[in-house]
Amino acid sequence: MSQSRQLYEGKAKILYSTDDPTVLLSEFKDDATAFNAAKRGQIPRKGEINCTISTRLFEQLEALGVPTHWIDSPSPRQMRVKAVEIIPLEVVVRNLAAGSLCRQTGLALGTPIRPPLVEFFYKNDDLGDPLLTGDRLRLLNVATAEEVEQLRQMALTINGHLQMVFDRCDITLVDFKLEFGKLADGSIVLADEISPDTCRLWDRLDEDRERRILDKDRFRQDLGNVEEAYEQVLARILERV
Repeated sequence: MSQSRQLYEGKAKILYSTDDPTVLLSEFKDDATAFNAAKRGQIPRKGEINCTISTRLFEQLEALGVPTHWIDSPSPRQMRVKAVEIIPLEVVVRNLAAGSLCRQTGLALGTPIRPPLVEFFYKNDDLGDPLLTGDRLRLLNVATAEEVEQLRQMALTINGHLQMVFDRCDITLVDFKLEFGKLADGSIVLADEISPDTCRLWDRLDEDRERRILDKDRFRQDLGNVEEAYEQVLARILERV
């Protein structure tokens, strides 16, 4: 399938049309951003690493009955995906307290959250991707009440599957962000990516609070060894999943 014109460039990926209007080509970039793109940089091989990790995890989820936009990966940093209309919500699942949840609630880092917390954020860079309450979700009308509940249940199902995957890799899935889209028939599928860019991942084999971080927090917090952390996640997934 031939690559055609560029349709969109985001912070982490470029989308291209193909000769099939129902299929797009997603190319993963090495660019890194944080704090709503206030911090920018590059992580060598990030595009290839994240595409490979996402491919393996999408394959696993598809095999377990979770519908995704993934079709195949024709090259190490490219993924063929179904064309979807992205729902402008970021769905965050939290298993342990970290990041903004700690800052906003005072919970100690690493506090277990049972059952997992599902939060919805408005996908709007100009507004800073704000957290939405149930009433605000209804006010914005970006998804019906039934769709919001479907997203919640899909996110919890995905969380259960991913926890089992990362358990096999001796990695703790602290929290993660999902995006979903609608196919032409209106059905909802998992979209975007699942990678160290979108997940908080802690190495269970290292108790040091900084060394254990295997995700984009290394970039956010200037901890160094970002590429090495991403490489470690990739190596464990390829070996054990």
